[in-house]
Amino acid sequence: MTLIQNFLSIRQSLPGEVKLIVVSKFKPVDSVGEIYENTRHLDFAESRVQELLQKAPLLPEAIHWHFIGHLQTNKIKSLIPFTKLIQSVDSFRLLKEINREAERQDRVVGVLLQFYIAQEETKFGLSLEESCQMLESDEFKGLRNIDIKGVMGMASFTENFQQVRQEFKSLRSHYEYLKSNYFKERETFSEVSMGMSGDYKIAVEEGSTMVRVGSLIFGER
Repeated sequence: MTLIQNFLSIRQSLPGEVKLIVVSKFKPVDSVGEIYENTRHLDFAESRVQELLQKAPLLPEAIHWHFIGHLQTNKIKSLIPFTKLIQSVDSFRLLKEINREAERQDRVVGVLLQFYIAQEETKFGLSLEESCQMLESDEFKGLRNIDIKGVMGMASFTENFQQVRQEFKSLRSHYEYLKSNYFKERETFSEVSMGMSGDYKIAVEEGSTMVRVGSLIFGER
C-alpha cells in the first residue's frame, strides 16, 4: 500500500469523534507534505524539539504540530511558537515553565497532562495524587497562559493486551476523575490521548479521543 492508502486506511478505521495524530518523527519532510497535500490532514506529531523546528518552517503554516516527547525546560522557548498542543506535560515544574514562557511570548498554550500508567521505568508521567495536589495549589490557580485540554498516557510495550487494556482503563478513569472534580465547567477539557500503532484499537474501545499513529502509516523505521 502507498503512504496515502495507509493513512486513509487508519483514518477510516476510526470513529468520527476520534482524532488521528500522525506521528512523523524520523520521517522526511516530503512524506509529511505528501499526506497534507493529498488529504489536507492537519495534525502531526514530533517527539524531538529540534526535528519539529527543522520541519515546521518547510511545511504549510496550516499544519497543527503536537509535541509528544519528553520535554526539557531549556527547549520550551523555541517550541512554543510552533506547537498547537504539548501532550507530554509530566510534572508541575514543566507546566510552570511552559506558562512562564508562554506569558513572555503573549500566548496561551494548549497542554495535556501526561500520566504514568505503564509498568515500565522508561515512561514518564504524573500520578493521580500528584495531579490533584497540583490542581488544588494556589500556585496552579495563578497560571494564566496554559490551557489544560485533557490527559495523555502510554501503555506498556507488551503483547499482554489485557494489561494494555487495564492501563488504558486507568487513564480514562483519571480523566473522568479530573473532569468531575476540577474541570466540570470547562468544555475544552475533553481529550484522552492514548493509543499508538500497536494498540490504538484497544485504546479507542477504552475511550480514547486521540490516537498517535506513525509506523502503520509510514512503515517501520
